[in-house]
Amino acid sequence: MAPTLTLDEYYDGVLARNRMIVSRAVTLVESTRPAHQELAQALLIRLAPHSGAAHRVGITGVPGVGKSTFIERFGMQLTGLGHRVAVLAVDPTSSRTGGSILGDKTRMPQLSTDPAAFVRPSPSRGTLGGVTRTTRETIVVVEAAGYDVVLVETVGVGQSETIVADMVDFFLVLMLAGAGDDLQGIKKGILELADLLAVNKADGNNVKRATAAAADYAAAVHLITPSGALWQPPVMTCSGQTGGGLDAIWSHIERHRQLLEGTGDWAARRRAQQLRWMWAMVEGRLLEHLHSRTHHLAQRLEPMVQAGTLTAALAAEQLLAAFENDPGRESPDVSSAP
Repeated sequence: MAPTLTLDEYYDGVLARNRMIVSRAVTLVESTRPAHQELAQALLIRLAPHSGAAHRVGITGVPGVGKSTFIERFGMQLTGLGHRVAVLAVDPTSSRTGGSILGDKTRMPQLSTDPAAFVRPSPSRGTLGGVTRTTRETIVVVEAAGYDVVLVETVGVGQSETIVADMVDFFLVLMLAGAGDDLQGIKKGILELADLLAVNKADGNNVKRATAAAADYAAAVHLITPSGALWQPPVMTCSGQTGGGLDAIWSHIERHRQLLEGTGDWAARRRAQQLRWMWAMVEGRLLEHLHSRTHHLAQRLEPMVQAGTLTAALAAEQLLAAFENDPGRESPDVSSAP
């Protein structure tokens, strides 16, 4: 099916902040159809000069930490301050069926109807890091549409969160005051990536426990933060339910950007992210081509690997050899394993 809008119609509509066309532009970018991909790349090239100025904030946390409630209250607070907020909320995709709930607009009923906000649920489709393959490109679209704060909500299931950190300016990790050892479940890698840790649900009878957990997390962050580091990640409590602490979080985000812009690190980080994006696209495309070019050979090798008559390493070597010998088409001449 061919796109129903022209390149100029997409471009003009996004710059005019037409919500319907912005939504269709994101759908175009997410499409895997060759014709759509060609048009999407042309659109992104034209939109790129109009993007790049927004605050890009990644928000992660384990399931149950209250990300959606937090983001809705946080987003409403920001629109109340005059910001235009885009939320790229990624839904987990079933590894068995490929299905996705796509219920973020239901979980953020107020923010999704706010005229100054744009909530876009997208299936993760198993992408590592809890983000879609095209999240970076979607950021370009919404920034060109005038959204000056982009919140990227990740699945938060312990996958490689470095992918999220590579596309945002500020990485916010929401934590919970757990039962027993609060530090037991936290990963050092997440602490190293975090620009701010916030213990959520610090309300009602949970305030004392949340405050104690924040003290434990602060000690852990202090231990792994290099002395003389430009930014010492704050650790604080907040409540997505009551809004407590959200104004302080935004103040930290603004101060973090001002600090990095003053030293030139903010622009340097953006340039480095562009390079990592390029290589991530290269790796993704190569993997797609390898799967498509060696599909039939893989069907012959997989039963052998499952049966134990062929090692995974040797099977991988055969698949790579088939691709390297003829990357333009699948080679029928590669012999199967003995």
